[in-house]
Amino acid sequence: MVQAAHGETLMNFEFSDEQKQMGTEARRFLAAKCPTTAVRAVLEGSHPYDKALWAGLAEMGFLGVAIPEEHGGLGLGYLELCVIAEEIGRALAPVPFSSSVFLATEFLLTAGSDAQKAQWLPRLASGEAIGTFAHAERAGVITPKTIHLSIADGRLTGAKTAVPDGEIADFAIVSARSVPGSDARGVGLYLVDLRQDGVTRTPLQTIDPSRGHARLDFAGAAAEPLGGVGEGWSILEQVFDRAAVLTAFEQIGGADRALEMGRDYALERMAFGRPIGSFQAIKHMLADMYVAATLARSNGYYGAWALSTGAAELGEAAASARISATQAFQHCAKNNIQVHGGMGFTWAFDCHLFYRRSNLLALNLGPQSQWENKLIARMRARNAA
Repeated sequence: MVQAAHGETLMNFEFSDEQKQMGTEARRFLAAKCPTTAVRAVLEGSHPYDKALWAGLAEMGFLGVAIPEEHGGLGLGYLELCVIAEEIGRALAPVPFSSSVFLATEFLLTAGSDAQKAQWLPRLASGEAIGTFAHAERAGVITPKTIHLSIADGRLTGAKTAVPDGEIADFAIVSARSVPGSDARGVGLYLVDLRQDGVTRTPLQTIDPSRGHARLDFAGAAAEPLGGVGEGWSILEQVFDRAAVLTAFEQIGGADRALEMGRDYALERMAFGRPIGSFQAIKHMLADMYVAATLARSNGYYGAWALSTGAAELGEAAASARISATQAFQHCAKNNIQVHGGMGFTWAFDCHLFYRRSNLLALNLGPQSQWENKLIARMRARNAA
């Protein structure tokens, strides 16, 4: 916040010099440790993620940016985490950053007991442990009615599918039904150690194998409650709003890099004795990409402000950031392929890496249509109030 000369309070939607410096350091680190060859190594290889990169991110302190110092983190804030998220997205880092940092860590910070925080947060910050969130049980929008995995006497029975990084996670926050019916009050959240005998993991094929997904089957797996009875769905909504803003910055980073790739190629590729960027069709395509990426950044800044200040507008801001960033990354990734022409469709070029990630992130936290409905409902509720 800054004060204008005439006394009005103005909003400064820009990161501080210190936060920008952190972003610069993250970009420099990822440029050295995570070129697209590293992404391809995971995409085409047998390893589910880049362990060396994960260890490096932990050593740099990036995994614990928003974790309090008493739990082994840097004790900074969400603005710093947004800066790091953007660089993770720009590099297409093949690591479980979003599932472990945006979701598992946030669930623990929001609703974890002192014992749960003490057990897991230091390990998350150091990269020793990986967490995730297991929610979906079938295709489509997830509602309280679609939660059938049940818990009785502290043990889970059922399955979750398309769990991000479910193959490699050490623990998961799992949504489960503790009371029969379809009411949201019957849905609870539970912390489950995935290394126990009652859990079976089955890797799944997705559009982006550089970010693994798995089916988790629970056969009487022991589970600890996370949060109070009947609070599960409410906690979930809070964490999803935070994760929506953070994921938006990951998408913004990817969109910006795809735009840069298209621009650079258009300036270098010659046709009929001139750069293809001089042709009107390419100019318009790149201009549309720029507009989409800039609009997404604007909405992302609004979401980052609301997240960092705990503003009442977080619900609308998170949904706006999520929608805009999803559209921008998909648009820029798709049109980057078009700018590259016939070469853009080949495996040898990196365009498809961004296209894959854009489509994967578009479904994380629920599809765009779900967030559009949330935005409309929240705006109506605010107007009614």
